Amino acid sequence: EKVRNMFDGLRSPSNAPDPDGGRRPEWETPERERSGAAAERRETEAPERKLAEEAEKELRRLRTGALVRHARAVDAIFEAQEMGGEASPEQVKELQKARKVFEEVRPHGSHDAEAAYKKDPELAREAAGGRVNRAVRALQLETELRIAPSRRADRFVEDWQRLDQASLRQYKAGDFSGYRATRSAMGDMARSLERDPQLESLLVNRKRELGIAFESGRSLGRELAFVHGIDLGRGRGIGL
Repeated sequence: EKVRNMFDGLRSPSNAPDPDGGRRPEWETPERERSGAAAERRETEAPERKLAEEAEKELRRLRTGALVRHARAVDAIFEAQEMGGEASPEQVKELQKARKVFEEVRPHGSHDAEAAYKKDPELAREAAGGRVNRAVRALQLETELRIAPSRRADRFVEDWQRLDQASLRQYKAGDFSGYRATRSAMGDMARSLERDPQLESLLVNRKRELGIAFESGRSLGRELAFVHGIDLGRGRGIGL
């Protein structure tokens, strides 16, 4: 508004005399204009701005609600898997409904959230309990990775190297529970490449960074599993 008022001043008549008998400076805004058209614009724009702010606030509320509902559905399935079981038909149905609601208020929201939860299941538990800050940041990162392919490849390499180093530390320290969990996460990453040919193609020239020193003719995901001794059996996933 300040910028607009500043330009309004350029509309001053140039033939009006100033107190010294000269010409009124062109950048001076007459009182009539200040209280006229500019004021009308302010009165018109204020309600519109308020409506826009209220609409944005309502959208944030709906997105948060959809995120929490979806996280609860995902967390319920993760809990069933942790107990050695599978998702019940009711849990599957609720997840599908939660996905639909999420997609209505944020396109690709459920996809990006699930990608984040698979990497860090604790995020789903936090969001299911209403603590959404970390989940929102992770979801936004997954969105960025989805729309920026080269960044996705960077992230895959970074995550793989981090997990590989963590598994070595855990093994040396005798933390076999942590070691198995980390190796399972690496297996999920390798397995994901079979469903993501775009990412696999982006990683073709980065095999050495992933610990692959020679070509074997296998797909990249299977080569990663073979070189690192990872079982590509069924891993944790929502898989619906």
